[in-house]
Amino acid sequence: MGARSKARKRALDMLYIADVRQSSLSDVLAEESGRATAQPQRSSSWPYAEEIVQGVIDNGASIDRLIEDHAVGWTLGRMPAVDRAILRVAVWELVHNAEIPNAVAIAEAVEFATVLSTDDSSGFVNGVLGAIADDLHRAS
Repeated sequence: MGARSKARKRALDMLYIADVRQSSLSDVLAEESGRATAQPQRSSSWPYAEEIVQGVIDNGASIDRLIEDHAVGWTLGRMPAVDRAILRVAVWELVHNAEIPNAVAIAEAVEFATVLSTDDSSGFVNGVLGAIADDLHRAS
């Protein structure tokens, strides 16, 4: 797994932990920052993971709105926590990181959904992210 993939997984873990614990994402980020300092062997994935999570903190309302607008028939509250985290990471990349091609952000999210979530999650994540990417492309 490449450094960016590891960073996405690390960010996904932080988002999931905050969601499940019902903790502040800022608090979880601070905890993980302490771990990153104590575990320099994991330093290659830290900067991008931190950037993703900070981006979700800074843009959470608009990210969640995009997800709900494109998840036909689903509210965020009905989604599995892991799917919410996967979608938030990927939507941040789609909207706020021009360095990452949309196809890469979507493929990584679908892979995480395949490995970490329900049998139906990969198709759901792919559909939501594909619709968001299409709308962003039309708007540009």
